Amino acid sequence: MHVLSRATCAVLTAAALVAGLLPASASATPAGPCDTPPDREIAEVQGSGAATPLAGRTVRVEGVVTADFQRADQLSGFFLQDPTPDADPATSDALFAFARDSFQDVKVGDRVLVTGRAVEFNGWTELSPVTAVDVCGTGSVAPLRHRLPAADLEPVENVLLTFPQRLTVNDTYNLGRFGEVTLSSGGRLFQPTDRPGVDAAENARRSLLVDDGSNQQNPATLPPIVRAGDSATGVTGVLGYGFDAYRLQPTEPIRYQATNPRLPRPFPVLGNVKVASFNTLNWFTTIGSRGANTAEEQQRQLAKLVAAIKGIDADAIGLMEVENNGQVALDALVDAVNAEMGAGTYAALTHPFPGTDAIQVGLIYKPGRLTPVGAARSSQDPVFSRPPLIQSFRRAHGGQPFTMVVNHLKSKGSCPDGGPDADQGDGQGCWNPTRVRQAQALLGLIGDLPAPLVLGDLNAYGEEDPIDTLEAGGLTSLTKRYVPAPLRYSYLFDGLAGELDHMMASRQLLKRVTSVAIWHANADEPRVRDYNTEFNPPGLYRPDAFRSSDHDPLVVGLTLPGR
Repeated sequence: MHVLSRATCAVLTAAALVAGLLPASASATPAGPCDTPPDREIAEVQGSGAATPLAGRTVRVEGVVTADFQRADQLSGFFLQDPTPDADPATSDALFAFARDSFQDVKVGDRVLVTGRAVEFNGWTELSPVTAVDVCGTGSVAPLRHRLPAADLEPVENVLLTFPQRLTVNDTYNLGRFGEVTLSSGGRLFQPTDRPGVDAAENARRSLLVDDGSNQQNPATLPPIVRAGDSATGVTGVLGYGFDAYRLQPTEPIRYQATNPRLPRPFPVLGNVKVASFNTLNWFTTIGSRGANTAEEQQRQLAKLVAAIKGIDADAIGLMEVENNGQVALDALVDAVNAEMGAGTYAALTHPFPGTDAIQVGLIYKPGRLTPVGAARSSQDPVFSRPPLIQSFRRAHGGQPFTMVVNHLKSKGSCPDGGPDADQGDGQGCWNPTRVRQAQALLGLIGDLPAPLVLGDLNAYGEEDPIDTLEAGGLTSLTKRYVPAPLRYSYLFDGLAGELDHMMASRQLLKRVTSVAIWHANADEPRVRDYNTEFNPPGLYRPDAFRSSDHDPLVVGLTLPGR
């Protein structure tokens, strides 16, 4: 059966009247809004380029509603798509109409005629303002099967899409704040400077930002709380645009699979001594500084850090981002850990020269397992903004000593306006020459140390100049040697995984290394699970190790000779 539109029926009726085939009374029915036909196809409004060729012109288009986000707490509009697309693959056949439900409520499946001004709103082709929305029947549009990587998403802007392939969760940083998750084809995305064979442009083509159909911050209803490394298949939605990115607004619930399950503790490492590195993400006893803003937050943060240290359960742990207020912050952490693990389980070293930065590195160890050899040392070289902490140990019953060199090199943030330390656009960020000089200074410090192990947050990915410098100086990356490439990361930034935290062994120590693990308790977790009370739904917090920091702990097992 063929169904004629109201506009077509009106034309046929007029023709019949002229031919004298119908009585004059047949023309008495007044024309309705659906009798005003479209004057443009949606593809004409979209055009074959990045922007509409009809910008600023009022148009009338016809399509079927594929997604309704009209509420004020959503996108304040709906998507419509032509069920009979044109033959040009460069033109999209869908539009977004900026029309709240207070103007004209529509629902998915409505066939609508929409009048509005064609505009390019910050890169998004849409109709705004809309002056008329006429519901003129029903229709349907099947989702277009689409695959990543995609060279250009402009031809499917506003289109109802479905992705049949498995997509991997990469970025959950803004899941709680804006309801955003970034997915990718072909598995996890890595930093181009972290390992060979990674291309930044290909990363972009493999990526898909999934939003929640809302422009609200801290939405009351959150999407599923997933970990990076989880996956989904059959993701379906309409492809909008905003804040300089294409955004898939789901029209069906996304069914995630927990393909990256949490581990309650690190993979076991072999050996008779276990050493770890852990960035605490600003453990401060001074409230309202870099760490917790309230006493409640501080206790929540402390509970998570204690759970993490208990889970690591190493004989010695190098710590980063501890407040530089003498021993106050470090001792408070050790006291809290010992309250859980038993009095005297851990002791803290005193840093002989912690520097003047707001944070310092620290070192805690189990006196029942290790005995310090000599006093703790550091460096007063002004190249270090956060001087390293150096301490030799041997097993409590004697044997061959080894040395921990705990570091936190210059970060990539707070870039200078110019000069060699400015961002050079090579992917290494700013302050790279400074980190290289710090790496060179470290090599000068370890020459006479027994079996040194250089560890900590080096703020450089695996193939950047500071790491190359340390490797050229005779140190070996233990994670590169022992951790499989898909698991070799400790930090996520902009949805890209990489290793900022390192353990690098001297030739003398390398033969004593038995195994290495990275505990992915933090980097893969969305920040909405951290200790903060602002914006985070209270029901999500747990006093466990997960999202105790934004860096993952590293653990190495050593087999040292001796009694």
